[in-house]
Amino acid sequence: MALLALASPANLATAFIGINFAAFAAFGIDKMKAEAGSWRIAESTLLMLACVGGTPGAYAGRMLFRHKTRKQPFSSTLHGIAILQGMLLAIGGGLLLAS
Repeated sequence: MALLALASPANLATAFIGINFAAFAAFGIDKMKAEAGSWRIAESTLLMLACVGGTPGAYAGRMLFRHKTRKQPFSSTLHGIAILQGMLLAIGGGLLLAS
């Protein structure tokens, strides 16, 4: 019951904004580290941030920082995550409309 109370619209919106900010920042930090030739953020970490809801932030970071835009299979995997999330949103929206 208490866990359900945490899933308020305001809390979900805050979490969505936070994960997208984290994904955006991770792309910027990774680009900076790549240019400096130092330690990098793992691609799996960047993809996991997208997977848990940070896809818009990941795409914004890719575009603004021009980072990992042609890297394969990274780009294909990120596109796959975005497509899957879009399908899940469409299904969820359809279920909400049907009820």
